[in-house]
Parts: sequence; C-alpha cells; structure tokens
Amino acid sequence: MNPPRRPRGEFRTTQREPPAAAVFGADWLARREPFDTAARDVAARSLQPASRLAAWRQRRETAAGERPWRIVDLACGTGANLRWLAPRLGGRQQWLVADHDPALLARWTTLPGARPGAGGRLHVAGPSFEAAVVRRRIDLAGALEALPWHAADLVTASALLDLVGADWLARLVHAAAAARVALLFALSVDGHDRWRPRDPADALVAALFAAHQRRDKGFGPALGATAAAALAHALRAAGYRVHRARSDWHVDGGDGAAGGALLVELIDGIAAAAIEQQPSSAAVVRAWRQRRLAGVAATTLRVGHVELLALPPG
Repeated sequence: MNPPRRPRGEFRTTQREPPAAAVFGADWLARREPFDTAARDVAARSLQPASRLAAWRQRRETAAGERPWRIVDLACGTGANLRWLAPRLGGRQQWLVADHDPALLARWTTLPGARPGAGGRLHVAGPSFEAAVVRRRIDLAGALEALPWHAADLVTASALLDLVGADWLARLVHAAAAARVALLFALSVDGHDRWRPRDPADALVAALFAAHQRRDKGFGPALGATAAAALAHALRAAGYRVHRARSDWHVDGGDGAAGGALLVELIDGIAAAAIEQQPSSAAVVRAWRQRRLAGVAATTLRVGHVELLALPPG
C-alpha cells in the first residue's frame, strides 16, 4: 500500500542558517556549465525527462496542469539546473533552491530574466516558463529531511551524487518514497573516462583519483563513481521506475579556449587529488601532469556521466 499523500502547498521562505564554506566556486561552475549543457542535451534525446515527467504528473493528478510545477533543487549552485530544466518543463513553476553557500545563492539575482519579489523571492522568466524561486541556505548533510518533500513534485540535483555516502543516499530514498516525488539527478560521474592520446600513467592516476573521490566530502564516505548505480538499485527496490542515459563530457583541448581551459583545470585537480591520496607516487603523478599540460592542445577527454530519472509507483 502506498503511503498517504499530504496536500502539496507552496514553498515557504523560512530557512535554517548553518555554518558553511564554499566547496565549488562560481568560476568553476561557470566553466563547466557549457559542457554540462551539451551533455544533458544529448542525454535528453533518450531520457526524455520533460515528457516522462509531464505524463507521470498527469496520471497522478488530473488537476496538475492547473497549478505550477513544484521543484526542489539540491546543491543548486548558481542556477545551472534551473537554466537547463525550466525551459524544458515550461509553464508556471515554483522552485525551492537549496545550497550551503550564501555566495552562490546570492548569484541567483543575476539570472537572466530575474527580478526581485516579496519576502526575498525571485521571479525568473524565460521564453516558455515563469518561475517563482525561494532560496534556502541549508546543510544538506544534516538537514535533508527538513526540506518540504511533501510539497514537491520533483526533487533534482546536478553533479551531487558522487559526493554522498551510502547512509545519506538511503535517507534520500526514504524521504522521496515517503513523499512519492519524482527524482532527476544529472551529471553523476561513473568512472568511464577516456584520454586521447593515452599516457603510461593514466591508469595509476585514475585509480588514485577514484580512491580520493571516495573520501568523506561531508556526507559520509563518498560513493564516488558507484553512486548512480547504487541510487538506481535502491529506488527500484522502493518501487520506482528508473530511467538512465549517458551524459558524458567531451572536452577537446584544441577546440577553442573553453576546452583547453577546462582540461588544464581538470589535469591540475586530478593530479592534486592523486598526490594527496598517495604521496609516495608524487613524482610519477607530477610527471604525468607535466606531459598532459604540455599536450593539452592535442588532447581530448571523455568524462563519463550518467543521468537518472526516477518516477514513483502509482
């Protein structure tokens, strides 16, 4: 028997104020967004998130078309998820966007089409949608259940899953199943990366980086590249219908400044994490870094990602 549903009311502006520090800066989020967008566009051809969500919502609630979509965006950053998803859903929408970093939440006022509203709300308009946005600063590690799950139609996040641990993931599934909300988790790394040309140290560096990804990122020991598969398994056990599609980055160091700049940042970040994971391999990793940086203009990198759309039973 499915749990009873509570009325889905509007999102409120009440918020907790946790102590927090930025993990991902706005500059990094801006650099990756064009690659995120291209990858999600490819994935959407087979995943069809907007049409599947619309059909599910119509089956569940015959009057749903008369009220706005209600969406909770976890670890929302500067709004990339809204920028991609809102035009595809279309129509009237209400977003509760949650992040621990007040500097990132402040950037939402610069969204195209954004204007201030009463009570700290924002109104964001695009060619096919109108969204009322409530920003909430929250510690998602400790206060996940404090979000208004029963008021939402959809809970979504981008590039979050690989940072979380098994216990947090179980809490997520429990909260989602109890509220019978749909889930859309984008751009979860899956470890299927490929460098061209290859380097003799690629395998070692990749193994050290993968081990570093499984360190505690504030949500318990991280699941890293296994997170999307673990979530899919748990959701199916809870009765969800799970759809997945590939959303790989394709980064070409010779294709304009953006590709080269992102490659340099990825190489530096991967090398730093690998050395931190195993200092005894520092000399090998530094040599790998130097070779990779020297050859950026002739390098391509596929970074494996997965999109996951989950629809509750009923």
